[in-house]
Amino acid sequence: MSVIQRLTKPSHLITMDDIIREGNPTLREVAQEVPLPLSDEHIILGEKMMQFLKNSQDPIMGEKLGLRAGVGLAAPQLDLSLRVIALLVPNMPEEEGEVPEEAYSLQEIMYNPKIVSHSVQEAALSEGEGCLSVDRPVEGYVIRHARITVEYFDKDGQKKRLKLKGYNAIVVQHEIDHINGIMFYDRINPTQPFAMKDGLLIIE
Repeated sequence: MSVIQRLTKPSHLITMDDIIREGNPTLREVAQEVPLPLSDEHIILGEKMMQFLKNSQDPIMGEKLGLRAGVGLAAPQLDLSLRVIALLVPNMPEEEGEVPEEAYSLQEIMYNPKIVSHSVQEAALSEGEGCLSVDRPVEGYVIRHARITVEYFDKDGQKKRLKLKGYNAIVVQHEIDHINGIMFYDRINPTQPFAMKDGLLIIE
């Protein structure tokens, strides 16, 4: 049984056991484009990836399945060299005690995503980045674009274009890096991990 056949079985829930870790060569490959129109198998794969993110963010399911919470997942992390990413970014209340109208600021499964334009300004998360495929803390600013425009296909084969900024832009860039064989720590200054570049936007 192939990896994709195992992952897309109706009874299978993706868990941390399915996620490969740094050092696995699949994480360093440039992934292949998914053929269009999408096969049922590729559509189910995207849905399973999204279900993993939902389970990982649910305190009860996360604990039951032993999941680390994630906001994004790329197919190469499942040992599948395919250009598929799933994104699930919770909407944070602006004021303490507020409940945001929308549960998620970004909820999307992207097939063959690519960044078609980006800002000159760069940005980094103040607390750095983590990754489900990396079991150790890696400190430092991960330098990315502050704003991006991404094109991709949805599960219906429709071409979409999305403009993103701030945290959502960072998450998408992290996952697109995965399908290009790039790890987040490749973008940290090796000698001065917290070096401040001119104009760098720090996102809290």
